[in-house]
Amino acid sequence: MSMLTVAEAQGRLLSRARPVAASEGVALAEADGRVLSSDVTARLTQPPFNASAMDGYALRGKDAPQPGTTLKLIGTSAAGHSFDGSVGVGETVRIFTGAPVPEGADSVLLQEDADKIDGGIRTTFPVRPGQHVRPRGQDFLEGEAVLPAGTNVDFSRLTVAAAMNHATLDVLRRPVVAVLATGDELVAPGHQPGPSQIIASSTFGIAALARKAGAEVLDLGIVPDDTAAITAAIERARHANVDVIVTLGGASVGDHDLVQATLLAAGMELDFWRIAMRPGKPLMVGSFGETHVLGLPGNPVSSLVCGLLFLEPLIRKLASLPAINRIATAEAAVALKANDQRQDYVRARLTRSAAGALAATPFGKQDSSMMKIFAAADCLIIRPPHVPELPAGAACEVMLIRPDLVG
Repeated sequence: MSMLTVAEAQGRLLSRARPVAASEGVALAEADGRVLSSDVTARLTQPPFNASAMDGYALRGKDAPQPGTTLKLIGTSAAGHSFDGSVGVGETVRIFTGAPVPEGADSVLLQEDADKIDGGIRTTFPVRPGQHVRPRGQDFLEGEAVLPAGTNVDFSRLTVAAAMNHATLDVLRRPVVAVLATGDELVAPGHQPGPSQIIASSTFGIAALARKAGAEVLDLGIVPDDTAAITAAIERARHANVDVIVTLGGASVGDHDLVQATLLAAGMELDFWRIAMRPGKPLMVGSFGETHVLGLPGNPVSSLVCGLLFLEPLIRKLASLPAINRIATAEAAVALKANDQRQDYVRARLTRSAAGALAATPFGKQDSSMMKIFAAADCLIIRPPHVPELPAGAACEVMLIRPDLVG
């Protein structure tokens, strides 16, 4: 099977991804970042009455068209404590922001536009009928569909949902991603590795990336290079009806790489395997019906790069969330050598010039086993296949590792 380009592989993976349609109800406090599965309609009218927008005096606008009008003060209306009477000719009520405008009044005079006199006020500014009054229903009306299905809930949408008197929201179920690490050489963090063993690390980065993308994670743990153990773990994931199975390591075809053969024996349909990229060439993509399978390389840096390129966009599509734009343009801080047939993802730091332009400086060592370099990197310089040497100062495309840090 020949190697696919990164773009071809991404296209094939995402073309068969269908967003999760199942929904569930969640408490309002848990709905941030979720996608609404149905319209959210107002259960009441807001504001529920004509309300004052300012501190001042409620009155009839036609009673004070010119400064110098005297009005009799007959009461007070405060938030939560309305004035029960009615405002008549030549009368006013002291009112505070958010309080109901009394019956008969249609305007609010700012408190600084009135002088207090014995038993009332004298206006010092003309009153325009309707001024500083928020009409009943100005924000929304009972029964109005304010948040349509498909809306991504955030802080402002949580606020309006709460104001519409919703304690729970119906949202799309999050995609569930099962993560399985394989290899006789792996031990969990906190354990003492044997003479030929290393600490399993990729699971934690991939799980965090999956959660950040909008998924729930089922950790299948670490299994040895054993067909029966791998089969049992895969069956556990399938029994849990997960949306994506991610394996870490063993997806190649060496003597000790059993994952691909085991998955095929369990009924997986192999879509493609091997990508023209560096790092991450051994990526495998397949499926069990509607369950996606991603076989990521065991090398932690390779698995994380593949996670950014393939797992994150897959999860975002399954979760009905917009894709994250990680692509930007920067200047190459140093000359970049010509490339071969594989697309390179070169770890680099980003800085800004005095003029605000981004500059990408690659790390001197790019060995895919070096995790601390990935942790220190801000971006991956993308070097397409067969491109010639790029001189220092020329524009290059970069993939942002932390896009929120680049304004």
